[in-house]
Amino acid sequence: MEPNGWVRVLLPSDDEISRGTVRDVAGREEEAEPADPFAPAAEAGIHRIAIPTPFAVGRVNVYLIEDSPLTLVDAGPNSGTSLDELERGVARLGHALEDIELVVITHQHIDHLGLVGLVARRSGAEVAAIDAAVSFVESFPADAQADDDFARATMLRHGIPVDVVTALISVSSAFRAWGARADVTRVLHEGDELALRDRVLRVHHRPGHSPTDTVFHDERRRILLAADHLLGHISSNPLLTRPRGEARDRPQALVTYLESLAKTRAMDLDLVLPGHGNPITDHRALIDQRFEMHRRRAAKIERLIAEEPRTAYEVAQALWGNVAVTQAYLTLSEVLGHLDLLLNDGRVREREGADGVSVFEALAGD
Repeated sequence: MEPNGWVRVLLPSDDEISRGTVRDVAGREEEAEPADPFAPAAEAGIHRIAIPTPFAVGRVNVYLIEDSPLTLVDAGPNSGTSLDELERGVARLGHALEDIELVVITHQHIDHLGLVGLVARRSGAEVAAIDAAVSFVESFPADAQADDDFARATMLRHGIPVDVVTALISVSSAFRAWGARADVTRVLHEGDELALRDRVLRVHHRPGHSPTDTVFHDERRRILLAADHLLGHISSNPLLTRPRGEARDRPQALVTYLESLAKTRAMDLDLVLPGHGNPITDHRALIDQRFEMHRRRAAKIERLIAEEPRTAYEVAQALWGNVAVTQAYLTLSEVLGHLDLLLNDGRVREREGADGVSVFEALAGD
């Protein structure tokens, strides 16, 4: 889930997982019982609790780390159904919500953030988050409104019709109820150590999917709590976000995301625990697939621009048809991310038309 209800487009990965088969004593072929993919994490004291969300991406993975302090990584969206499932999941592991001593936030998106404040109030737990996330977490929903204002202006600038923009902003505002603010009592920084009794988690800022994505690395066990930075079954959308601080230019979310993926690719890992879907056991192969996918998409967009100058919205329509209307901001983010790659390489240029809408044109190659 993206901030303020920009529901993620589901993009299947290139890999398909097939279940094996065995034969019963009569020689009949039947499906094998699949092994629990989260069993290695559970053996390390990290337990996945799958929390329902109202969003297309489905359930969100939160993780209870049985250690001292008893630690919850993310909490799920702010809804009664999600809270009930969280309480049941914690109880199945022999604990109560009131026992939690530390809540760790991986990033600002509401399917991960929504229940953090409630859990902290119920338990008295500390709340830890990367420094880049503190303002958003503590100022929600004001920061969420600022993001919506930026989204509206960006969609109009890139050719999305006013009626579509108005409808999407209305939906985003309605989804905001699944988020809630929280007080961050422990501010984390790149390279910090989050020390528990039986493990140390190294903190790494991995912006791109959001400006605040944070991963937590158990170097001894070679486990990475990655949240939405890397997902196995769908690609993580680098969503356009407003400039922070004194910056004025639109952040290049995909460029930033690819840089973050390259850093993660260099890590020595046996198990990556994502924010949605099953664990990843070969992160380098998956990241290489993501790199290749983005190279192919940039090349396809360059070909479309070479045919004729187009707005980013027109490119999105050429690629995805009606999805570019129903998921206009996400597909716009995807297109502009790849156009940023082409702009940086001197392959295309952006000009502003008389109506104030940006148009992209191909530049002749060497």
